[in-house]
Amino acid sequence: MIIFRLIGESFRFAFDALRQNKLRTMLSLLAITIGIFTIIAVFSAVDTFRGKLQSSVDKLGSNTIYVQKWPWSFGDNYPWWKYMNRPQPSLRDFEALRERIENAQGVTFEISTSDRTIKYRSSSVEGISVWAASHDFNKTWNFELQEGRYFTENESKNGTPVCILGSDVAAGLFDGDEPVGKQVQILGRRLTVVGVFKKEGEDMLGTSLDKNVNIPISFAKGVLDIQNERYGPQITVRGKDNVSLEEVESELKGLMRSIHRIRPGQEEDFALNKTTIISNQLDSMFKMVNIAGWVIGGFSILVGGFSIANIMFVSVKERTNIIGIQKSLGAKNYFILLQFIFESISLCILGGLLGLLLVFLLALAIGAATDFHIILGLNNIALGIGISIIIGTISGFWPAYSASRLDPVEAIRS
Repeated sequence: MIIFRLIGESFRFAFDALRQNKLRTMLSLLAITIGIFTIIAVFSAVDTFRGKLQSSVDKLGSNTIYVQKWPWSFGDNYPWWKYMNRPQPSLRDFEALRERIENAQGVTFEISTSDRTIKYRSSSVEGISVWAASHDFNKTWNFELQEGRYFTENESKNGTPVCILGSDVAAGLFDGDEPVGKQVQILGRRLTVVGVFKKEGEDMLGTSLDKNVNIPISFAKGVLDIQNERYGPQITVRGKDNVSLEEVESELKGLMRSIHRIRPGQEEDFALNKTTIISNQLDSMFKMVNIAGWVIGGFSILVGGFSIANIMFVSVKERTNIIGIQKSLGAKNYFILLQFIFESISLCILGGLLGLLLVFLLALAIGAATDFHIILGLNNIALGIGISIIIGTISGFWPAYSASRLDPVEAIRS
């Protein structure tokens, strides 16, 4: 009960000080407000970016490995000359892998070509991407169909002229009409629409299927040079759910070395890329941004801490005679100590709440002006309040300690 009474009195003293010395208190709280605003704004933006990017990465599959010519790398010293003469992943590699691999639930050979035009009667959609893949595409890629069906095994094997449209492509061509069963023209051929992908929306890695047209790789062989590097041939392998990514990667590396007849100790002529590479690079980048936010906001909070300490020393000076009266009536040292510490914490929490309010208003403004919505999560709200409590405790301790050590007689005389 004493603690609750202390907290209540401390809040009352804090708001009395704010009411009586509005300008002085607000100027002192300004640094705390700016510091909390900076740190929480940076963290909220980083968390939102990370969430959107991670959802894009997760769409590629956390247990998926891509066999490609070029390794994924984000460093400055990329040794491109080492990879120039590497062979492209081939259909022969794909067939050999599909027969031998044991820890995969799906293996596909894929190519893609962009800036194509698709037509239906007098309607056309430009700038679409055409993806050609083997039958297991539905096992190596996460997607849903809103209409129709996926390719049958015979359609994929025999190269039947069929296709699945992205939602934006279907909307542009048919304008609400039923697309399944209609014939469209693309790559100089007529194809029958058998399905439509469910709308996914834009993501930050450009992996949406909304503007794609998918066709069987066996059909693509008759209209495209699928081994041409400009089509980016790759083999996608998704491991079984009960098998770790490391096991799948180890088996895949051994099989590819065997298929390419690479001797022990000789460097691979292929790259095994996985989404963890992107995730690790994103974590490193966001870690640096977080550090920058701490540094910038930390200086403001440091200044704010000194300002709060200054306010508390002034408050102790103004209420010295009241402290003397309290101690003469039996108030213990810890009572005086906690009273001023809680007052300091109250002031810092007020500054922190103002900073969080500014972050919330900024997020609303950005969301209204753009399609990017920054999320102020509960973890960041708790972090902002936690920082405020810590700064309030540190800043108020020495003034509170000096107040608790005052002699009651001398305090009353002052």
